[in-house]
Amino acid sequence: MPYLFTSESVSEGHPDKVADQISDTLLDNFLAFDPESKVACETLVTTGQVVLAGEVKSDTYLDVQTIARDVINDIGYTKGAYKFSGDSCGVISLIHEQSQDINQGVDRGNKEEQGAGDQGMMFGYATKETENYMPLALDISHKILIELAKLRRENNEITYLRPDSKSQVTIEYSDDNIPQRIDSIVVSTQHDEFDEEDTRMLDKIKKDILEILIPRVQAQLPEYVQKLFNDKIKYHINPTGKFVIGGPHGDTGLTGRKIIVDTYGGKGAHGGGAFSGKDPSKVDRSAAYAARHIAKNLVAAGVADEVLIQVSYAIGVVEPTSLLVETYGTKKVDLSHGEIAKKVLKIFDMRPAAIEERLGLRNPIYRETSAYGHFGKEPRTERKVFKSPYNGEKTVEVNLFTWEEINKVEEIKKEFEI
Repeated sequence: MPYLFTSESVSEGHPDKVADQISDTLLDNFLAFDPESKVACETLVTTGQVVLAGEVKSDTYLDVQTIARDVINDIGYTKGAYKFSGDSCGVISLIHEQSQDINQGVDRGNKEEQGAGDQGMMFGYATKETENYMPLALDISHKILIELAKLRRENNEITYLRPDSKSQVTIEYSDDNIPQRIDSIVVSTQHDEFDEEDTRMLDKIKKDILEILIPRVQAQLPEYVQKLFNDKIKYHINPTGKFVIGGPHGDTGLTGRKIIVDTYGGKGAHGGGAFSGKDPSKVDRSAAYAARHIAKNLVAAGVADEVLIQVSYAIGVVEPTSLLVETYGTKKVDLSHGEIAKKVLKIFDMRPAAIEERLGLRNPIYRETSAYGHFGKEPRTERKVFKSPYNGEKTVEVNLFTWEEINKVEEIKKEFEI
């Protein structure tokens, strides 16, 4: 019997994502001026206030207030009417030095023997369902909000948009897990006050979403996904009605509170650890990236159509405590999951320092991950400029989303004799 599956996304202006972006931008600045920085930075945003907290070990010093304000302005919170603005909010820093008890288990004289920054389990997932090996419902949800943000910045076709928004997509699947149609789409977007009565305001928003936003999103999708759109889709546009009060004024935001949006939209599994604000010695982040890299390359190589990788660590211990492979009955090789896992560990060194080196994780690459998901984006090279009143200006060329590179396929095919 057909079944429904749903994923959601939130915009860069969602309060939790504002917090994530501030935390990751602070991390990038620490890494730009001191690549060996150890950072665990949390952010809270609420009406007119930003609170920065966490632990840092670094040889550099940052103007954290200016960095936070710049991020908020970049997102689009620039007006007093929003009750939260980069130029007027208060910024309180409670950041302090990292615990020596933690640091002694991570730092070693030999970099290769670096221990894991924490215990826990991390997951990576990939599926042939989309061209970027991501779950389809999440991929469409992200694209809806990315395009909505573009419309907001263009301020041309739709002129009343504010930064906070959410989306949700429900897809009907056949018994053999093939997408059949889009069942429903939810879009909630913050907006300016309207002069006319609320019913006319809501009618205009719905019309603009259906006639401007959705066609722009649909045009970006491959033909097989476009066919899933139909005239029977149930649209819920701002279903609660008026949405003027939003962002950190409408809801307090915290770093690390959108872990399913950040990963696979409910597909696969999640170990519970958030990403943003954490340097790569924290395996919550680096090992999750490495697990995605493994899963994506296994699917691309033809080992299976769908792959979940679980890896686990003990704090201060170099080697992972386990690695598991699950293929949901889609594997194309005559091997058990345990045998596949052994071959994976021959190809991919999962020690924390090896992951950092392989994926280039000691570079300032994290601001770009902190909205619209950490996975499924195109790898690219970018030149970034960092400015500091204490360290001057530094230009760094970085490779973004290295864990999305399909660069192990030939090695995998050789090992698996595909």
